Amino acid sequence: MPDILAAGVVVFRPGREVLLVHRPKYDDWSFPKGKLDRAEHPTAAAVREVAEETGVHARLGPPLPTQRYPVGSRMKTVYYWTGRVVGDDDVSQYRPNHEIDQVRWVPFDEAPKLLTYDRDRETLAAALRVRRKTRAVVVLRHAQARSRTAWKGDDAARTLLRTGELQADRLVPLLAAYDVTRVVTSTSTRCVQTVHPFAQMAGYDLDLRRRLSEEHATERAVTRIVEELVETDQGAVVCTHRPVLEWVYDALGLDSARGTPPLEAAEMLVLHVRKGAVVAVERHRPRFVV
Repeated sequence: MPDILAAGVVVFRPGREVLLVHRPKYDDWSFPKGKLDRAEHPTAAAVREVAEETGVHARLGPPLPTQRYPVGSRMKTVYYWTGRVVGDDDVSQYRPNHEIDQVRWVPFDEAPKLLTYDRDRETLAAALRVRRKTRAVVVLRHAQARSRTAWKGDDAARTLLRTGELQADRLVPLLAAYDVTRVVTSTSTRCVQTVHPFAQMAGYDLDLRRRLSEEHATERAVTRIVEELVETDQGAVVCTHRPVLEWVYDALGLDSARGTPPLEAAEMLVLHVRKGAVVAVERHRPRFVV
């Protein structure tokens, strides 16, 4: 049998406190987490479960080691991230239910004693090592587009396939899981169509950059754009094309020749940045029902 898949977040707030939940069915204290819905991506599941179990809205920081342990006759895999609250962090008005009957902000030094499982204490220790606030800079390759050979018009106007449109829709909860508040994109239609669903959902304007397109990109211009994103205090997504990615990687100090292979269509590279330095990197693609 395949593993049971779940996702959760170790959520922090100022004052050196971490968010814990109590499950009456098991009489245990742990982090907010839950099973993935069908075709749901772990990042989306993680922030959804925090909201459902605690009423708190969180955005993901650096990823943590994955937990894997037996549950009955099967194995369970739980993906974890650090996280921070966006909006109100008050849980005093939380209404207990049959799944979660207590939600509590707990000081760091008390949390290990309250947590029920050793694996959660290990996860907390890992989270405390990377708990300092970061920003997400997301490098995104546009979704699947019509082929160059089949397209008769200007290549910059080439559109997404239906599959690409579905990928763009599926990217919305992935991007929403991070602190992305700025949407920077190549002016090419296939890039604009890729990020439009997220920008529309979040209410953000598109920052159109001609110098991120295949036709007009230069190494110097791409470097300047990327450095601007890294130096600001906003989380951002930058959508571009496969031939331009090498310059983006170079500007970020990544090794495009060995350590960072090109992104596939609709794949994104999430860089967690603190004080201008990249402290963690992860890669994600939308999931589909098989």
